[in-house]
Parts: sequence; structure tokens; C-alpha cells
Amino acid sequence: MFSNTEIERYDRHLKLKEVGISGQEKLKKAKVLVVGAGGLGCPVLQYLTAAGVGTIGIIDDDIVSLSNLQRQILFGTTDIGQNKAKVAKTKLIQLNPFVEIEALQKRLTAENSLTIFNHYDIIVDATDNFSSRYLINDTCVLLDKPLVYGSISKFEGQISVFNYQGSATYRCLFPEPPQSGSIPNCSEAGVLGVLPGIIGTKQANEVLKIILDIGEVLANKLLIYNALNESSLTIRIKRNEAEVKKVITNGLNKNYELICETTLPNEITTTDAKKLLEDKAVVFLDIRDHWEQPRLTEVTPLEIPLEDLEDEHHQIPKDKKVIVFCQTGGRSQQAIEYLKSNHGYTNLINLKGGILEW
Repeated sequence: MFSNTEIERYDRHLKLKEVGISGQEKLKKAKVLVVGAGGLGCPVLQYLTAAGVGTIGIIDDDIVSLSNLQRQILFGTTDIGQNKAKVAKTKLIQLNPFVEIEALQKRLTAENSLTIFNHYDIIVDATDNFSSRYLINDTCVLLDKPLVYGSISKFEGQISVFNYQGSATYRCLFPEPPQSGSIPNCSEAGVLGVLPGIIGTKQANEVLKIILDIGEVLANKLLIYNALNESSLTIRIKRNEAEVKKVITNGLNKNYELICETTLPNEITTTDAKKLLEDKAVVFLDIRDHWEQPRLTEVTPLEIPLEDLEDEHHQIPKDKKVIVFCQTGGRSQQAIEYLKSNHGYTNLINLKGGILEW
């Protein structure tokens, strides 16, 4: 039952026939864990709290720093030096005192993830490193929990829902971790301040759809959003039962930090790439959508959009050097990891910084 104050608070939800009293009750009974209270976690936490999700867990052992304030909108200058989960709880209770906020001021590890996740219905990945993403994925697979995933870099973000009603998992998309240093995090590459707000809000939307059982959940799909031109594309993902079985059979890795510590991949700067324009043994591969600008004019590249790689990868030669590029270098590195893991390519080189650095 709801108090008169709650009824007034959730008035706009109650007027939606897709939500109503029964839907709001579902929200109140739901338990959601948000891993990470940074750029993505802040908007996720704010919107889930405002929506009336009954129990929200926050796990983060990091402290607020000055450089966070450009995008982590839950925090202010006076919060610098304090634990993010603790500060977030204080702010969120002020936003909605009817929601139970559980602040876990600790690091997520293979030793505690199963115990922590077991208390929640839905897990939200708002982290910024690959070791955490694989740990979160594997724990969700073992406990059969839906995982709402988001990631950001520079001007691009990604969203998907993994392990939802038998859907694909994170390892179905990326079976093996990328090599160390191949994809910089936000502290290394930078990020547009509003981008985590956009992606985090979309993550919150997926959580609400799952709880309310409305709309079309972003399962078996990866949405890639570009803030520079307000474009998005969606890649289909197939569930790979072999990868799922590996996790179920092997359980959690003892040290997820180590699985990402391998040698740096092949990467080339635009300066060096330009020197290879006349080399017949080199192929340039553009994995952007056909409408994306600018185009490479000095040479005619092989054009296969990222979402079509699964069907068109046979066009990519294995007996020549292939320089793969996109706008900023992020999607091209993902394409390389996919092609290496799923189709055995060993001749792919990422264009550092993408075509915007050309």
C-alpha cells in the first residue's frame, strides 16, 4: 500500500496505464544493485531512486575527486575526499526517503560478488574497467541475474541488457578481455561531461522496463550512441552457449585483474598510416556506418559497418595488413577484438584516435 504522500510523489507514473498502482508496487518491491557510483552510476541511481525502486544497493570503494565533478552530478565540491557510495546514499535519501539505500563502501571482488549479488534482482554495470565487467558478467551468469550494461569513452557510449531471459551475455559479445591498454578508460581518453548522463539514463530506462515488464528490453542487442552527431546504431548479438557453459563450469576467476594483463595490441598512428597509403599489401577497413563523415579520400577503403561484420567478415583478407578505423578508435578496437576472438584474425591494426585524427 502507498501513503498519500507516495501517491502524490508517483502521480505521473500512476497516470500511465502501463505503470499504474500495480506497476508502482512492482517498483517498490524491486531490488537493484548499481556497481559503481561514478559518471554512469550517478544518473542511474538518481532516476531509479526518483522512480521509487524499493531497494537500491551501491557498491564503490572510490572517493570523490575534483576531476569527477565535471560529470558525476550527484557530488559537489564539499564531497571531495569522501566515499562515493556513502555520499550517494545521503543525497539519494534526500531525493526519496521511501527508498531503502544500501551503501557498500568496498571493492567488488570474486570473493564477495556472489554473496552481494544474491540479494538483488537486477544488476547494473556502471564501472569503467574490463576486469570488473567480466567479474560482473560471470557472477550474473552463475546466479542467473539480468545485467544492464553501459560504457562510455570520449563521445561514444554503449548500452545492452545481458543474461535476460536466456539472452546473450557480455562474453557472447567479447569472449576474451581486450589486451591491456588497448582501450583507454575515461581518465586516460577523456569523456564529454553529458555523455554518462545520456547513457546512464538509458540504463535506468532498461531497468524500469525489466521491472515493469513493458516495452522491448535491449537484450541480444548492443546500442552504440555517438554524442557528436546524435546518431546511434544497434548491433545484433547471439547467445553463445559454449561461452556460457565455460562460466558455469569454471566458476569465477580467482583474480580478474590478471586476465586483462596481456601485451599491447598492434596500433598505428595516423602519421604512420598515411605512409602506407600506396602499399598494396595494406588494406584500410572502415567499420563506421556509410553516412558517417569525414570519409577517407586518399585511398578506397573496404567498408563494412560494425553491425554487419558478423555476416560480411569473409571480405576481410587474412594475408595482408588491415588497418581498421572508425571515428575515434573505440569501435575499431572492438571490431578487432571481435574478429580475433570469433574468426581468428591476427593481421588487424587499430588506427589510433580514429579518422578524426587524420
